Amino acid sequence: MTTPILPPTTHKPSAYTGPSAEQVLALRKQFVNPGVFLYYKKPIMLVEGKMQYVWDETGKRYLDGLGGIVTISVGHCHPHVVAAANKQNETLQHSTTIYLHPNLAQFAEKLASKMPGDLKVCYFVNSGSEANDLELLMARAYTGNYDVIALRNSYHGGNAATMGATAHSTWKFNVPQTFGVHHAAVPDPYRGAHGRNDPDAGKKYAADVKQLIDFATSGQVAGFIAESIQGVGGVVVFPDGYLKHTYEHVRAAGGLRIADEVQSGFGRTGTHFWGFETQGVIPDIVTMAKGIGNGCPLAAVVTTPQVASVLSKKIHFNTFGGNPVVCAMGKAVLEVIEREKLQENSLKEGGYVLAGLEKLKAKHNLIGDVRGKGLMLGIELVKDRETKEPAKAETAQILESAREMGLLLGKGGLHGSIIRFAPPMCITRADSDFMLQVFDAAFSAV
Repeated sequence: MTTPILPPTTHKPSAYTGPSAEQVLALRKQFVNPGVFLYYKKPIMLVEGKMQYVWDETGKRYLDGLGGIVTISVGHCHPHVVAAANKQNETLQHSTTIYLHPNLAQFAEKLASKMPGDLKVCYFVNSGSEANDLELLMARAYTGNYDVIALRNSYHGGNAATMGATAHSTWKFNVPQTFGVHHAAVPDPYRGAHGRNDPDAGKKYAADVKQLIDFATSGQVAGFIAESIQGVGGVVVFPDGYLKHTYEHVRAAGGLRIADEVQSGFGRTGTHFWGFETQGVIPDIVTMAKGIGNGCPLAAVVTTPQVASVLSKKIHFNTFGGNPVVCAMGKAVLEVIEREKLQENSLKEGGYVLAGLEKLKAKHNLIGDVRGKGLMLGIELVKDRETKEPAKAETAQILESAREMGLLLGKGGLHGSIIRFAPPMCITRADSDFMLQVFDAAFSAV
């Protein structure tokens, strides 16, 4: 089989003159949090990026198939976003929300214009973990209830509150957590009790949420939080109707409906700007991060005026929330998505890649399932299609092979047996073909 070749690019990376990867690794081992993990047997060091591509210190180029962990939405160092940041950096880098600044107000207006219904009030923070921590506070303060329903296989962050909502032993330390959080069955059409051939699967999975409310709580809850498509859990797409029926149960119990759009938002699903829209629902609170800033530390909670009013009962403040530089970048990201029609490109290229993965599934027995929407795709690898035993070692091998050929990927799921593909939304058809060729070659080599 011919080795796949990366599509050409006009960008010429600068010659790297800094410390070697070995020197950086030694410094990291000595001075950086040891819990921060690295991919690949021989870690790579990325020193430059342009749109969908990144370069290591040797000048080798890669297609960033993970988008900086579903964070680079419009492309590495997109000129419009860089220009917005540079312009603001030259005038005022920081002011905090105790003063007026146009960037905060204008970005909030632009972001609110992308939201359906009464979702019009924005709170800006620095990360997805912070956003989800804030929405839990809001839900509990607004409803006067404490219990929260989340999903198994979910990931909502790594601070104390969001670790409790997360349901992955991989990410949970053995410390006091999960107070008042109850985890419902994950509506996984591949591994769950109700598959894609069951037209009532969504309603049946939602019934587990109702049972949790009835048997594990007082009957009144603060809210229900779910990623619109589970990301870290392995790109799990819920059956049609799941969120509709679940939201009905939660509303009846006095709770708020909360959508975690940290990975599925900003046009990545292709058909819609927000992942929850693919389920035909409107939540009460939406959290977002990652793609919102194309790599800068920016996140947001968007809710209704009624729910937002609860935080005015006390002082709520975030020193860096609404920083003028990151607000300029966030607004620029929205402008690029619109001008370059990146949501439409996600639909087109994502559909093309998904169809290609289906063909590869028919060819390679290692592939148990392919799924996703737009440019948020997952490939679940199994040792046996009947038992669905996770193929953890094989997944790691595929990632190593792909890296050698110039494609960077992610992995997810409890066993690390699900390949995640979520590149910048600016990829081209040539990139999609390259990716499919790499997968075919990598699977053939296992």
